[in-house]
Amino acid sequence: MARKRTGQDPEIDVVAWLRGLPKVELHLHLEGTIQLDTLLELSRRHDAEPLTAEAARKLYVYENFSGFMDSFKAVSSRLKGPEDYELITYNMIRDLAAQGVVHGEVYISFGIIYYWKNTAVEPFVEAIERGRERGEKDFGTTVYWLIDAVRHFGAEEAAKVFRKAAELRAIYPSIVGIGIGGDEARGSAELFRELYAEAREAGLRLTAHAGETIGPESIWAAINIGAERLGHALSAQYDAELLEALAEKQIPLELNVTSNIRTGCCPGFEEHPVKHYFDSGLMVTINSDDPPMFGSNLLEEYVLVQERYGFSLEQMRELAANAVEASFLPPERKLDLLRRVEQYGD
Repeated sequence: MARKRTGQDPEIDVVAWLRGLPKVELHLHLEGTIQLDTLLELSRRHDAEPLTAEAARKLYVYENFSGFMDSFKAVSSRLKGPEDYELITYNMIRDLAAQGVVHGEVYISFGIIYYWKNTAVEPFVEAIERGRERGEKDFGTTVYWLIDAVRHFGAEEAAKVFRKAAELRAIYPSIVGIGIGGDEARGSAELFRELYAEAREAGLRLTAHAGETIGPESIWAAINIGAERLGHALSAQYDAELLEALAEKQIPLELNVTSNIRTGCCPGFEEHPVKHYFDSGLMVTINSDDPPMFGSNLLEEYVLVQERYGFSLEQMRELAANAVEASFLPPERKLDLLRRVEQYGD
C-alpha cells in the first residue's frame, strides 16, 4: 500500500519513490547481513542438527546491546569456511540492489576471523571477492570493503588487522579503508592513534564507530586520531561544542536509527537526534548497520526517517547526496551519482 504524507504530491507513492532514489550504504557489516533463509542454509551445511525455522528466528531476538552481541555471535558463528563468506556476500549485494542501493561500503571483521577462527584471512578474502564480483555483475551494485578491528581485543590485534588490510589492498583495490568497532568502553580510540597514522600512510581511508554506547568523549577521540567518517555518533547531541565542530568540519555521520533503538542505545524514536543533527547542518547519512538483526534494511530506514521525522522528499534527496559525497568513491563516480540523485524524480 502506498504511504503518503500531508504536503507531498498525493499522486506520489513515497515508498516506491524512495526505492528508486539512488542510495549509498556506508555503515553495513557483512557478517550482520545474514538473512533467515541464508542462516538456515548455513545451518544445513554445518550443524549436526540443522536449525528449524522457528529456532533460527529466535536467534534474532534480544533485549539490549549485550543481547544483540550474543545474537550476532550466534548467527555469525555459522560462518565456517570461505564458501560461506562468498554466499553471504553475493546475497548481500542481491538484497542491496533490490532496495535501490547503487553502492555500498561494507565492514568485514578480520578481527573475528583471526580471533575466533584462529586462521589466515586470505582464503576468506578471496571468497568474498568472488562473491562481490559475481554480485556486481549480476545486480550492478558496487561494493568497497572497510576492514574492521575489534577495539576491545587491543592495539596489538588491531595492528595485525590493519597491516593485513594494507597488504591486501595492493591485490584487491576494493579494500579501501579500516575502522574500529566493538566495546567503546574497553577500547578508547586514542589507543589506535599510531595505527591510524600508519594506515593513512598506507593509503587506507579511516572510519570509526564512536558515541554509540558511551559519551561524546568517544567521538572526540575518534576525530582526534583522524577518523574521516563516524559511525553512530549518537552521544554528540549532549555536547554543544562537539556539534559545532561536526557542523563546521562537515565530518560525515553514519547514522543508524533502528539499530540504536533496538540495541537500547537510544531509549526511543522521539529521543533520536537524526532530525536535530540534520537541521543543525551536520552531514547526516542514513544506514542500516545489521539489517536482519534489527528488522530494517536501508530502504526501510529511508521510509522510517521520512515518515517519522517529517523529512521532505527534497531532504531525502539531500540525505542520499550526502552519502554519495561521504563515500570513498573516486571523484568521477561521485559526480555521476550526484547527477543521478539531483535529477531523480524530475
